[in-house]
Amino acid sequence: MPTIFDDLLERFQAYLGGVDSDLVADEVARIGWDMPVRSLEPRALGCLNHLDRIAELATPDATPLTRFVADHRDALRWGQTYTAADFGQGFIDNYGWLEVFGTRGHFVNEEVAGGLLILGPNIVYPDHHHIAEEIYIPLTGGTEWRMGEGSFHRRAAGEVIHHASNVSHAMRTGTEPLMALYLWRGGPLAQKSTIGSRGRS
Repeated sequence: MPTIFDDLLERFQAYLGGVDSDLVADEVARIGWDMPVRSLEPRALGCLNHLDRIAELATPDATPLTRFVADHRDALRWGQTYTAADFGQGFIDNYGWLEVFGTRGHFVNEEVAGGLLILGPNIVYPDHHHIAEEIYIPLTGGTEWRMGEGSFHRRAAGEVIHHASNVSHAMRTGTEPLMALYLWRGGPLAQKSTIGSRGRS
């Protein structure tokens, strides 16, 4: 009988399968989806209070995933890479991620990590960069994103955002929270990002 983790992975994969992007399609085709399960204890975070609103805001194609995550939040292991010493307590109370698969996720994958990022309203995720190449797909709209030395631009839900290795990027939410799906490959999959600007878009 499928577990909630199997259902989570299925919804994650189903959403990606519907994204109209050659970049995403190529990445999805490279992922071996028959992954071993990793036993993890649940962990809750303050940002989970935004999940019901996120499920309301999500586009229809993302609703099966966002609603499922909201309904099963207490069974999942949520994580944070940063502490209040990095960006302040207000950020930490409104930030977290769920790694569905990767080196620390609910499913074991040593080649690629995939998961979901949450940011609460009126939060700035400052410039940061990392070795791994990254694809983001916002599942909710209204958030502004910056890459390299560029300025902030509002990105629509479902838009594919690609960050090459070590290119700095930042996000800032408006009056609504953000949930974004992410994929990491080509670097340490559990690396803490380096804070500060580096690289060009």
